[in-house]
Amino acid sequence: MHKLFPHPYLSATLVLTWVLLMDSIGPGALLMGGFLGVVIPLLTAPYWPEHAAMKHPLRLIAYIGLVLGDVIVSSIQVAAIILFKPADQIQSAWICVPIDLPSPEAQALLAGTITMTPGTLTADFAADGKSLLIHSLHAPDPDAVRAEIKSRYEARLKRIFT
Repeated sequence: MHKLFPHPYLSATLVLTWVLLMDSIGPGALLMGGFLGVVIPLLTAPYWPEHAAMKHPLRLIAYIGLVLGDVIVSSIQVAAIILFKPADQIQSAWICVPIDLPSPEAQALLAGTITMTPGTLTADFAADGKSLLIHSLHAPDPDAVRAEIKSRYEARLKRIFT
């Protein structure tokens, strides 16, 4: 079974994504999604040095819910900053966030979460994988932004991946 599905989460994600893109659960969409869900992981398996060590995948559902809520709240906050705050009062900042995540997949998920949340953007990874450089649209207190990222996102990702 492992030979046919070397990355089962990727396979399931590909099938689900294809069905959502096709906006159909018909046999053709399921067949093509299944084909992509088998072929793409098989073709890319040699380039993955190891499997993602997601120890608690069900916690990922709660994490996704948290991120979706944060995206909505951040969208409102960014709109308020852009519409009502004078340009000279916006305090953009580059912030280095030290990270201690167990795997490249967890690090990429953190970077993607930061980028998806309006008002912040992951600009760079440190070569050693120990920090991220992020840009924040409005960060009067960069230490508070750093602490929020570590407590709100990184701590949850540690619990998912370890």
